[in-house]
Amino acid sequence: MSDLKLPRVYPITDVSLAGLGHAEQVTLLCEGGARLIQLREKRLPPREFCRQAEEAVRAAHAGGARVIVNDRADIALAAGADGVHLGQDDLTPEAARRLLGRAAIIGYSTHNVEQAREAAAMPVDYVAIGPVFATASKERPDPAVGLEGVRRARAAIGRLPLVAIGGITRHNARAVVAAGADCVAVIGAILSPASPPEIAQRTRELLALLGD
Repeated sequence: MSDLKLPRVYPITDVSLAGLGHAEQVTLLCEGGARLIQLREKRLPPREFCRQAEEAVRAAHAGGARVIVNDRADIALAAGADGVHLGQDDLTPEAARRLLGRAAIIGYSTHNVEQAREAAAMPVDYVAIGPVFATASKERPDPAVGLEGVRRARAAIGRLPLVAIGGITRHNARAVVAAGADCVAVIGAILSPASPPEIAQRTRELLALLGD
């Protein structure tokens, strides 16, 4: 596994929200200072997503950032991404580790303290907890865990890096970090609604807010 130090801000791409391709979003996020970016795609055919992921990886590496692919370890491998973020119903972290190798970054979504505790024993580089607050980014989100859920997940996983996700904005991000998150994953806080210059600016502002 990699020796991962998470940046404070972990943007996630969304083509429908941004109105831009993944590579275009990555370029703007890098301009804003992002150093770890997740590609999230639920609608494109796999072949088209893989093509866009390859472009996004090139853009990220040129901008000094690493790229994680949501859900699809196979596309992460084919596109040359730096790792994969897995959900509870995706490929297991053990199988993804065999596929992607020891150097790959593997993240894992959890939605309560019990899942977080179980994840800490898996071959993952970070655990994500969420949704922290109500979110519009998922069609059927799990119940919000709140700041107390972040605190409990922090205690459950020890020193393993913790990512908080779900409903996080510039207004509540500092409280989430204070509750124990190493990093906040954000979609709408940066992408919706935003012009291309605003995407870079919002990334820059959120990083400055959290002291990254």
